[in-house]
This record gives sequence, structure tokens and C-alpha cells, in this order.
Amino acid sequence: MYQRIDGNTWRHIWIVGDLHGCHQRLLNELRERHFDPYKDLLICVGDLIDRGPDSLQCLQLLKRPWFKTVRGNHEQMAIDALNAGEMTLWSFNGGAWFSNLSEKEQHRAYDALRECEQLPYIIELHCASGVNIIAHADYPSDHYAWQKPVDKESVLWRRERLSEHLAGKGVAIAGADHFWFGHTPLKHRVDASNQHYIDTGAVFGGEMTLVQVQ
Repeated sequence: MYQRIDGNTWRHIWIVGDLHGCHQRLLNELRERHFDPYKDLLICVGDLIDRGPDSLQCLQLLKRPWFKTVRGNHEQMAIDALNAGEMTLWSFNGGAWFSNLSEKEQHRAYDALRECEQLPYIIELHCASGVNIIAHADYPSDHYAWQKPVDKESVLWRRERLSEHLAGKGVAIAGADHFWFGHTPLKHRVDASNQHYIDTGAVFGGEMTLVQVQ
């Protein structure tokens, strides 16, 4: 469920919001920032796939040594659909791209989605900016601890904490310096207490937010 990363291995480290198939957009953003795949690391808050133009290419990022990600609710929907042999819910939520692939491409996508079953729900990153926790939607506890059992569905889906922040009622999460989330598309990133919400709706025409943490 958890993965720990020592940032000393890399020169610079970036965290990016939901990709949703926007592969070329990501490459453009990395190029603008002079990202070096031999020295730098990119961590995604999940939802590599669905809705955008190139989910398959985003899945191929899993093979890159410079790329890490937590699982998002869209990866989980895809995993559940393939395991159950029932594609309706996933297709309705942006997964129709899978059925439109050639047979060869479907095999590649299937293998990559099987790899997604091994993705962590939570990444703990130690780097120049402190202890950074990356999860898709929420860390469903008021105190973070390594390997602490938390509800997986809440990690992937929960929006209540963000709603509290937007209403001016949010509080910090103890146990780490920063928490990075995606899941909810926003017009601009929201920083509240020690939490940062960075899905700024790239797939819907908004910005693709990348934040340098080292």
C-alpha cells in the first residue's frame, strides 16, 4: 500500500497532477522545465488514463525509471473492469479508449493495467522540501504514519477534506510536511494548511500543474 522514496538519488523532483491521457502535453511541460530523465524524477498523483487522447502512451510511462505514480481511481476502475469482465462502468467514465485499440495495442494496455495492480496507494518521499506524502484523493486520517492502515477507497475517492478546506474549515494533517493530492479538477491549485491539490483539469483544457519539490 505504501512506497518510500529517498530523494537523494535525483537532482530535481517534480510532482504532477492527473494526466488523463495527456501524454504530449506532459512531454511539452517537461521540456519547458529542462527535465533530465537521467537525473530527475517525476511523481504523479494518479489517474494516468481515461478521457484524454493517449492513455496507452501514459501507461507506458510505467516503464520509465524516471517516473513514479500512485494509483488513481481510474486505474482502479480499469483493474476492476478487467478482473470482472464487465466494462460498462469504466467505459462510461472514460475507458472507451481501450475498446477502440487494435488487438496488439490492447495487449500492451492490458499488460500495463496489470502492472497497475502493483502500484502503491501512497508514496512517502523524503527530499529537500521535507517529508512529502503523495496520494490520489486523500489521506483519510488526521495523522500520517508509515504503513498505517487506512481505507483504500477513501484514498482513491474521498473529497470531503477538500470541501472542508474550500469552506475555510480545513486543518493540517500531522506526521509529514506536505500532502499532495489530485482527483478533483480545479481551476487553479489549492494550497490549504499542509495540503496541496494539483489536478487543475489539463484534460478539460486547464493547466497541467507540475510542482518542483527538489
